[in-house]
Amino acid sequence: MLQWLQTWLPRRLRRPPAIPDGLWQTTLSQHPFLKELDTGERARLRLLTAHFLTEKEFHGAHGLTITDAMAVSIAAQACLPLLHLHTPAGQTMEALDWYGDFVGIVVHPDHAVARREVRDASGVVHRYSEVIAGEAMDRGPVMLSWSAVAQAGHLAEQGSNVVIHEFAHKFDMHGMNPGGAADGAPPLPPGFMGTHSATAARERWRQTMQTAFEQFTEALALAERFGGERPWLDAYAGTHPAEFFAVTCEAYFVNRTRFAQEFPALLVLYDGFFKPASGPRA
Repeated sequence: MLQWLQTWLPRRLRRPPAIPDGLWQTTLSQHPFLKELDTGERARLRLLTAHFLTEKEFHGAHGLTITDAMAVSIAAQACLPLLHLHTPAGQTMEALDWYGDFVGIVVHPDHAVARREVRDASGVVHRYSEVIAGEAMDRGPVMLSWSAVAQAGHLAEQGSNVVIHEFAHKFDMHGMNPGGAADGAPPLPPGFMGTHSATAARERWRQTMQTAFEQFTEALALAERFGGERPWLDAYAGTHPAEFFAVTCEAYFVNRTRFAQEFPALLVLYDGFFKPASGPRA
C-alpha cells in the first residue's frame, strides 16, 4: 500500500515528496469541488494532503485493499476544510493539528453495522444496531465506507460528502468538555468575526446555528406531516445540533452555490471560521 510513500521521512517536512502528478490530477478530476479550486488553493491542498498521508495510517476492513488512489481521495477531501484556516505565518501545516487526536482511518468496503447502547431517563438500557457510512470517535479513529466515499463526485450536487462529515465531527470534538458530547460548536479563534471576547464569539455562533437548526427542523416537520417541500439536505441533519453542523459542513464545501441560497446566514458564519483570511465570498 502507498508504495510511493515508503521513502518519506518524519512528519511535516517543509517540502515532502510530491503526490505523483497523474494521481493528483485524477483525484481532482473525480471531485468537481476540488477541481474548481484556483491554482494556489490546489497547490496548498496538495501539500496538506501529502503531509496528512504521512501522519495517518489506513486500514482496510474485511479484506479491503487500500490503494494509493483511495488514500489520496480520502486525504484530499479531509484536508479541504483546513485549506484557509488561520495559522501562524509560514506554518500552513499546523492546520493539521485539528486532526491530531488520532492516527487510524478504517475503511470498510460498504456500510458498516454499529452496535449502540443508550440509557433513557428512567435508567433503562436500550440496545440496537445502526447501519452507518462513517463514524468519528473522540480521540479515536475515523471509520469510512468506501462505497460512500467513491460516490463523492456524484453526490456533491446534493451537498453530500461522508469524508467531510466525519472530519467536521473532529472539529466539533475539539470543543467538547471532558466527558461531554459534541454539540456543533467547535472552538473559535480569537477575534472571531470581529467579536471582542470568547463569550461573544460563542454566543454569535450559538445564536446563528440555533436559528438555522430550528428553521431546518421546522421545514422537516412540515414536509413529513403536511406534505410540504422537503429540505435540500439529508434529514439526518435534524437529529442533533452536532449532526446539523456536520451535514451543513458537507454542503458548504462541496456545493457552495446551493448552500449560499439555502443557508445564507451559515455561509457567513462558516466563512468566518473556515476562511478567516479571505472573508465571506459569494
